[in-house]
Amino acid sequence: MKNNDDWNDCYREGQMPWDTGRPSPELQMAISRYEIQPCRAIEFGCGTGTNCIWLAQQGFQVTGIDVAPLAVKQAQQRASAVGMEIEFLAADLTALPSPAVLNKFFFDRGCYHAVRRTDAAGYVSAASRQLVDGARGFILAGNAREPHVPGPPVVAEKELREELGVAFEILDLREFYFDEVPGVTDRFLGWACLVAKR
Repeated sequence: MKNNDDWNDCYREGQMPWDTGRPSPELQMAISRYEIQPCRAIEFGCGTGTNCIWLAQQGFQVTGIDVAPLAVKQAQQRASAVGMEIEFLAADLTALPSPAVLNKFFFDRGCYHAVRRTDAAGYVSAASRQLVDGARGFILAGNAREPHVPGPPVVAEKELREELGVAFEILDLREFYFDEVPGVTDRFLGWACLVAKR
């Protein structure tokens, strides 16, 4: 399991196999499929900000959180380059206090499946604190039905339902394949999970 310095080193060395440089096609489909209207939103594990920028361009008021300060710096630069005002914070999600204004939507492409390896309960509690009751979230995580090395961390369906179910109702759960990353030919099986805060 990477510590905070390890994540920062990944961005310093350009070793980010999870960063496609494009908005997540699954997120784009989810916003339409589930009729999620622009609102105050937060992305956990925002990386270089691609998905935050896309959400902001759709009218969402977005905050991006990442544990790696270099990722946040790159996200700020990327948002500035396209004229988008987005709040980015370098912080450990599990240590975040409740914000002054809670969010109605969250997106997570890979934060949950990394954090859960050491603190699944901490992830769920922290995520819940950022949200109004009834807020929806969309989580993309590696799927243990097709284990792979290298590739994203994986979680079994039973584990996902038990861990997230502490604070969230699972509204939809389906399998998908992560989009291709430049230089990586494999596409890894994942879970696409729509949740609502209880």
